[in-house]
Amino acid sequence: MTGPRRHRRARTRVADAAPLLVPLDFASREPLHRQIYEGVRAGILAGRLAAEMRLPSTRVLAAELGVSRNTVVLAFDQLVAEGYLRARRGGGTRVRATMPDSLISVRAPRRPTRAVRESSAPAIAPVNARPRSPLPARFAQLVARNPEIGVRRDDAIVPFALGMPAIDAFPSGLWARITARRWRSGAVFLGSAATAGDEALRNAIVSYVTSSRGARCSPEQLFIVSGAQQALDLAARVLIESGDPVWMEDPGYAGARAALASAGARVIDVPVDDEGMDVSAAERAAPGARLAYVTPSHQYPLGTIMSATRRLSLLDWARRVNGWVLEDDYDSEFRYAGRPIPCLQGLDAERGGGARVLYIGTFSKTLAPALRLGYLIVPDELVDVFRVARAIAGGHSPTLEQGVLADFIGEGHYVRHVRRVRALCAERQQVLLEAARAQMGDAMHLAPDDAGLHMVGWLAPGANDAEVAEAAARAGVDATPLSAYASIPPRRGALLLGYAAFDEAEIREGVGKLSRLFTKR
Repeated sequence: MTGPRRHRRARTRVADAAPLLVPLDFASREPLHRQIYEGVRAGILAGRLAAEMRLPSTRVLAAELGVSRNTVVLAFDQLVAEGYLRARRGGGTRVRATMPDSLISVRAPRRPTRAVRESSAPAIAPVNARPRSPLPARFAQLVARNPEIGVRRDDAIVPFALGMPAIDAFPSGLWARITARRWRSGAVFLGSAATAGDEALRNAIVSYVTSSRGARCSPEQLFIVSGAQQALDLAARVLIESGDPVWMEDPGYAGARAALASAGARVIDVPVDDEGMDVSAAERAAPGARLAYVTPSHQYPLGTIMSATRRLSLLDWARRVNGWVLEDDYDSEFRYAGRPIPCLQGLDAERGGGARVLYIGTFSKTLAPALRLGYLIVPDELVDVFRVARAIAGGHSPTLEQGVLADFIGEGHYVRHVRRVRALCAERQQVLLEAARAQMGDAMHLAPDDAGLHMVGWLAPGANDAEVAEAAARAGVDATPLSAYASIPPRRGALLLGYAAFDEAEIREGVGKLSRLFTKR
């Protein structure tokens, strides 16, 4: 028995620590676990760590690197969460077998030249060809299929409304003091401002997304917009011509679907599984699509994380067909276990070549929706055309709010605020979980989520989530059916329950109303 065991062990490929990692800089301000994470990830992307290669154990690697085991565990956990590694009990930690060799390569980056894509002028129809409809057909269809889009209630927000942040935690006093200081100092510009946005704010956001999200961009590539929805609308109108096929996650964000459809896109519904958008299925359905809309860091509304394999496949597709990827990073700050997942835009920049990812960020989830401030990062070659498009779409966002936000970020208040709100939302998610387990029984199963501001409550097989949501509304509970975000009917009904905007008493009261609803049924 000893001989065969030695033979099997000899054939197992185990990476040595020396070629596995970049040297650790113990004097650096970069945390050691982050240095280890970057080293392993770079080795995988460069092809130095092959598929199925077994890595040293966390204990062995920690000893050889001279760090604590917890430091290595933190790095490995993040790599597993992002899909670069897989860990099995008794089988060690290995590089994912599904990482295609053709995609794992890092090319030297180059700065693309700016160019505005030319388009032919639209054909002019004869004056008396036929009676003109009062609305373009695509808008009439959009209104018919999505009657709730654009409808906002002004009354009190009740559990479990989606898309609402912890408004009660907004730093109103501090915000008021910064606002007053700007007025007193005369630092409020009341004329027509720069189309791209306040320069100080753009610089502050670039510093933030570079350090916290792994983005790679210059301030010239960033545009301040009036919320993520305007960014979606701008991107759709600039990049899509009528009839262009566009990949859309299904289920997916209804606001994105509406923006794409209003631009004339032929939306291709692509299924989502536990690795995110199924890129292979998308290519089979429409290989020459013009654009793909994704929420890779935390899929909306299911909460899955797009795996590294899918991310690389998506970028490879975009470069092969000269397509674009629209990355909506709507709630990346709210990750409760480990670091936020690095954005797709940064990975695109790391791989070199012409950039294909447009990145959308927003302050609606971390601060307040009423501020109407977000940002759009575009590839360098699109800067000129987006400057024109932004001017057409309203010129600029309010200058006072931009200036106050620039101060808020630049003075360190934003990072501290996000940290506080993240902890608060994690507590509220736990309250919802505990209340549902205690009161709902088997009527609804809540799937815990390491990120986000809402949870998915799966109903019993055969339950109609739209009917349950209507009954909940009559009982005073705002529960959104999963089917409302899906073109392909879900295999199982579910309710989407937002929790960030509600305190413990409101959450427990809302769960109680839902529980009584199921008891009646």
